Amino acid sequence: MNILIAGCGQVGKNLAVQLSKEGHEITVMDVDYTAVEAVQTACDVIGYQGDCTSLSAQMDAGIQDMDILIAASNQDEKNMLACLIARKAGNVKTIARVRDPQYLDEMYFLKEELGLSMSINPERVAAEDLLRLIQIPSALEVDTFAKGKVSLIRLVIPQGSILDGLALKDYASKVGTKALVCVVERGKNVIIPGGDFVLAAGDSISITVSLVDLNELLMKIGIKTRRIRNVMIAGGGMISYYLARQLLAQKIEVKIIEKNPKRCEELADMLPKAMIIQGDATDKTLLVEESIEEMDAVCALMGSDEANILLSLYVDKVSDAKRMIKIHRDSYEDMVADLPVGTIISTKKITSEYITRFVRSMNNSADSNVEALYRLMDGRVEALEFNVGEDSRVTWAAIRELNIRKNTLICCINREGKIIRPAGNDRIRKGDSVVVVTTEHGLNGVDDILER
Repeated sequence: MNILIAGCGQVGKNLAVQLSKEGHEITVMDVDYTAVEAVQTACDVIGYQGDCTSLSAQMDAGIQDMDILIAASNQDEKNMLACLIARKAGNVKTIARVRDPQYLDEMYFLKEELGLSMSINPERVAAEDLLRLIQIPSALEVDTFAKGKVSLIRLVIPQGSILDGLALKDYASKVGTKALVCVVERGKNVIIPGGDFVLAAGDSISITVSLVDLNELLMKIGIKTRRIRNVMIAGGGMISYYLARQLLAQKIEVKIIEKNPKRCEELADMLPKAMIIQGDATDKTLLVEESIEEMDAVCALMGSDEANILLSLYVDKVSDAKRMIKIHRDSYEDMVADLPVGTIISTKKITSEYITRFVRSMNNSADSNVEALYRLMDGRVEALEFNVGEDSRVTWAAIRELNIRKNTLICCINREGKIIRPAGNDRIRKGDSVVVVTTEHGLNGVDDILER
């Protein structure tokens, strides 16, 4: 596909790298040619200096030959205008990055009027990811499928667990809970396990399970659960606002620490039930005064990666609070991977997942489309949900008779709201949605799980 990405910041650059890897022809444009050059250095793309809100600039960049325009600049209004111009100038699909809360309740209207194929609010989606982690404190990662009926939850097997030394073929008889171990990370190795695979304490595992069965599962495998009643958020940006609003709606106490006095006033107006504290969230004296050691969860969401890392490391020393941290720079993620900083959130990676899903849906055949896409284990595994069409090859035989790719596993089938944990004799039907995990990258449709 021919794709034009308007905006060469961190989000635009990350999208260009990912979509270029998947074989698409990418053109990037920005008024700042230094930013354009940075993307060209990172991946094989065509660079163009220009203003995406200019019709002539879009025409010069080849909008008439594009399949998709992704407007990913830092200005919402600029992104929406760029999409409107692109729709008028060519027969293209348009995707806009829209972040400001003022557009939240108006997005349906704006999508209709501007002809947007998709809008993405990275900060709001990041807040939803954080909320799921707070709801399941023992999880390292939580992704949802089947319209929220099934979760893919990443856990670490504790010492003394019933899972330690258990072969997966014996799971049903020994554990019993309706769940499926889909991915195992052991040391630096990632495995899509078969029935003979033996689990061990310390393994990081991703399990599909319904939320109604989750507490029973955690109890059986020896993971203590606790309800989070209060959360401290460091930084008063967009993610913090969206997260606090959702936490307060669930009757969870919220403290936000923000340096900027003006922003504190804004937050106090928007979140009257939250406690807003003006100050530096890396100031030890302030943290002690605000009872950091009594917090159930701490989210480090400041604009500085360094500040977020320092805060999270300090919290690790003084409490057992659930810790979540926002990091912008890829190099920092690699550096802190083995440090006790908690779960790392990256808005640019979240945006990339959502937009890549849309692009793959356009790129596949009519037999299915990508309903959900998540990258697990530092991007080494993809978890996808496909809708199954009438002509799909996966409907031709029982699962045990399908020639499924190596390192690919069907995790569950959603059939009209009923969740099926697939066995060899089960069949996939037209209209089902199917959740798959794989170490293969670039699957566009459910038929791609089969060997050709």
